[in-house]
Amino acid sequence: MELQVTNSPFNQEQVELLNRLLPTLTESQATWLSGFIAALQTTAASAAIAAVPQQNTAGAVPTKVAAEPKEVTILYGSQTGNGHGLSKKLSKKLEETGLTVTLSSMSDFKPNNLKKLQNLLIIVSTHGEGEPPDNAIPFYEFLHSKRAPQVEQLQYSVLALGDTSYEFFCQTGKDFDKRLEELGGKRLTARVDCDVDFDESAAEWMNQVLSSLNEAGAGSNQTISVSATALSEDTESEYSRSNPFQAEILENLNLNGRGSDRETRHLEISLEGSNLQYEPGDSIGIYPENHPQLVDDLISIMNWNADEVVVVKNGEARTLRDALLRHYEITVLTKPLIEQAAKLSGNEGLSKLLEPGHEQELRTYIDERDLLDLVQDYGLQHLPASDFVSILRKIPARLYSIASSSKAFPDEVHITVRSVRYEAHGRQRYGVCSVQMAERLEAGDSLPVYIQHNPNFKLPENPDTPIIMIGPGTGVAPFRAFLGEREETGAEGKSWLFYGDQHFATDFLYQIEWQRWLKDGVLTRMDVAFSRDTDKKVYVQHRMLEKSKELYQWLQEGACVYVCGDEKKMAHDVHSALGTILEQEGGMSPEEATEYLALMQQQKRYQRDVY
Repeated sequence: MELQVTNSPFNQEQVELLNRLLPTLTESQATWLSGFIAALQTTAASAAIAAVPQQNTAGAVPTKVAAEPKEVTILYGSQTGNGHGLSKKLSKKLEETGLTVTLSSMSDFKPNNLKKLQNLLIIVSTHGEGEPPDNAIPFYEFLHSKRAPQVEQLQYSVLALGDTSYEFFCQTGKDFDKRLEELGGKRLTARVDCDVDFDESAAEWMNQVLSSLNEAGAGSNQTISVSATALSEDTESEYSRSNPFQAEILENLNLNGRGSDRETRHLEISLEGSNLQYEPGDSIGIYPENHPQLVDDLISIMNWNADEVVVVKNGEARTLRDALLRHYEITVLTKPLIEQAAKLSGNEGLSKLLEPGHEQELRTYIDERDLLDLVQDYGLQHLPASDFVSILRKIPARLYSIASSSKAFPDEVHITVRSVRYEAHGRQRYGVCSVQMAERLEAGDSLPVYIQHNPNFKLPENPDTPIIMIGPGTGVAPFRAFLGEREETGAEGKSWLFYGDQHFATDFLYQIEWQRWLKDGVLTRMDVAFSRDTDKKVYVQHRMLEKSKELYQWLQEGACVYVCGDEKKMAHDVHSALGTILEQEGGMSPEEATEYLALMQQQKRYQRDVY
């Protein structure tokens, strides 16, 4: 059947087009087309009525209706906030292309919704020894359980954040990538693994994702790209990880008493003029300098010229000594560095160290050795400086928990840093940043800094909520910020601090401030553990177990628990103690206690800032 101009509302050109199309349609195509036209008329009429109520829309025919944008879900797992920050920037870029984006922490995502998703982007860091960050644990465990569904409909891609100085580099991201493939998912783009200086790699991955989604017809054809610089920008300030603020040191004090085996520096740093903003629970990033003696020893043994000009990875020309002092990491050995050094030098000993079956030997060699050890032990003195520095990575910033409230100290940030010194393999070793602060910085000097926001370690929104803070040693730093903030805001919630160190007389950090807050009621109670003052070593987890009844009662009242400090031992012991308290006082089985703590983490009632 053919349309005639006389019995249709179409003009001659439209009739000819329709007469060419209609005879070619299958029955299903014709049915779909009729439904589509009906839907267009309904949509257009509804939109017109909503926009201009008084207008008569009878007979209105839309000329073009945009296709419904496809949905993309972004899930992030982040311990220090980097993954969260990247996911927010990616979400914004995807929305600019017309996509509908759902952005969620893995802890807030309902795992059963996984089988409904079509496009999934995962940004996740690796914590500790290859473990998922706290807010990724529930989703990670679900995905690796028998309850995980098949996801043949799913397109996905993973951005993994990590640190090549750790053996299980980006392991959590690798696990997610592999598991989603096992469940039937199809990679939208290949996984990208990022080292600590992640901006360029992350930007490259995001651009690949944007391109792939456009090719799949998921977004508009608008060309949008992500730059590495944009990823590190701070929305509140011109200063960021890639453009740090030169901050003046106002005070640099040793908190330990005379005779202590420890040296803990309290630094007060000016942020005046930077517009850098922070909240309690955030961290400050500091770019350190390598020890001048180590730099000079390295230059000497390699027979290099300290004034030779080299080009660092951002294209900037510097003298060799300045580049080794301020730009390159020279105190940590990693497997990727060993691989590049073996390739560059052709050294048979290094190549053998990398062979299968020598993993433990490599692990042992890397531990507590630096670049000077490497060139001496494997005779790499013949390598030219320009070639050698090309295989070095940029020195990473050091993150320190902020120990002050900006409400109490406007335009200032305080940190608590323990100096690290030890002997290993016949030489004195030291923490790069901590010893720089202890030995080579004083009031009036400056440091390049930026703010690292951490949404995963925050005071409860309700100021009446009780809080339990567990922070031995320098782990007490953020709790000084918490209590300073609560004092300034007049929060009424109870607070309980567990603090530990070696000796009461010499190592009780911020003792006078805790005592004042106890007197004023800002701090409700405090339990301390000084491990070297008793015949049997006593730590914070022992004090928690001694107070198990009261602590369990606080949990029943809805208290939030915060843990800050060493991840490898202290945080595990504290976690175990919390489980024991739930079993003893709450009558729970080990499995029920584990589920209770997992639920607390999901509800953000159990937060950890561990390293």
